[in-house]
Amino acid sequence: MAEYPIVRPRRLRGHPLLRNLVRENALTVNDLILPLFVRGGRGIKKEIASMPGNHQLSVDRLVEEVGAALDLGIQAFILFGIPAHKDATGSSALDDEGIVQQALRALRKEFQDRVLLMADECFCEYTDHGHCGVLSQTHGRLDLDNDATLPLLAAQCVSHARAGADVVAPSGMLDGMVGAIRAGLDAAGFAHLPILSYAAKYASGFYGPFRDAAESPPQFGDRNGYQMDPANSDEAMREVELDLAEGADIIMVKPALAYLDIVRRVKDRFGVPTAAYNVSGEYAMVKAAAEKGWIDEKRVAMEILTSIKRAGADMILTYYARDAAKWLR
Repeated sequence: MAEYPIVRPRRLRGHPLLRNLVRENALTVNDLILPLFVRGGRGIKKEIASMPGNHQLSVDRLVEEVGAALDLGIQAFILFGIPAHKDATGSSALDDEGIVQQALRALRKEFQDRVLLMADECFCEYTDHGHCGVLSQTHGRLDLDNDATLPLLAAQCVSHARAGADVVAPSGMLDGMVGAIRAGLDAAGFAHLPILSYAAKYASGFYGPFRDAAESPPQFGDRNGYQMDPANSDEAMREVELDLAEGADIIMVKPALAYLDIVRRVKDRFGVPTAAYNVSGEYAMVKAAAEKGWIDEKRVAMEILTSIKRAGADMILTYYARDAAKWLR
């Protein structure tokens, strides 16, 4: 009997209710943010082929979609716009009658403070070249002009704030973007408005389906010059530190699943509200494998979302938000 194991971890796994009591992390619907894509027109609900269950929506159908999600308990949404007009500077992003501005006003009118509305802030969806700002010649080649884009980015955020955004979320990975936005918002009377910065956004292969959804692939080159190298983690800490110093209120890591170590490092080092984006490619892989019958979709999707929560994320942007909300009931 002396050799019989005294410590048996399995004792706490035998009863399902006991497992619930000792569970270390709990995913809830309050952790979820639903990304939505809005475009012009009426009565439009166009499914995104590479992201089954997600759609490009006209404003009227967007209101319906948000209402249905609200009935499931989802209260936070982030909007991406697909404009009717694109040009070299992404000018429609600054238009107070732009598509995201229209959507924000319609949602605010319908739901008042029952929803939290976030606006993605970037120019890739609005430029005809698909890059995240204005371009200029640098060392003999056309490249993103970081500093020329900053005042435009601040103006975009102010326009979205006027239309009813509760949070602005810059995603372009431009140097100095948070500081420029904070100054622009404060000067326009929006000192209270939080900034959720895509502080550690990697140049990832997991974004493919999103570019279909937002109709925003680069027309030449790539975004490796401003998004982060997937091999780097110390660099992410520097990016986060800079954005916090410039006034970011929430920090995001994107993508989530292949970068859980970054989520954990951010949370451990800075202890600030941390978001993670369970991106389109992560979603599409699970959907495709489930359609083949190779995996249990519910089990795998919830395991992934729980892993993101366990890694330290306080909030998760995910295309699985609607399904997860149903499964969590």
